[in-house]
Amino acid sequence: MVNIREILAGNIKKYRGKRGYSQDKLAELAGISSQYLATIETCRKFPTPEVMECIANALQIEAYELFTYYAGAERELNKLRQEIIGEVVSTIKQCFLEGK
Repeated sequence: MVNIREILAGNIKKYRGKRGYSQDKLAELAGISSQYLATIETCRKFPTPEVMECIANALQIEAYELFTYYAGAERELNKLRQEIIGEVVSTIKQCFLEGK
C-alpha cells in the first residue's frame, strides 16, 4: 500500500515533469531550496501546508492534486494485465498441444 509521502512525492515529480521543470526550477518558483525539494521527493521530509501550497502554485495546480491517488485505476490495470497474461499463456499452451 502506498503511503501519503509516496503519493505526494510521486505527484510532485509527475507534475514537475509535465511542466518540464527541473528540481532547481520548481524550487525557485516555489521559494524553497532545491535540497529541501529533493528531500520531499525522496520521502525524507514532509512539507508544511504553506510549502505544499507554494509547490502547488508553482506547478499551477490545486493543492489537493498533490494527494490525488487513483488506486482503483491501478488495481484495474493490474487485473487487466493478469487477464492478458493468462490469455497469452493459454494460447501458447494450446499451440503446443496442437503441435503448431
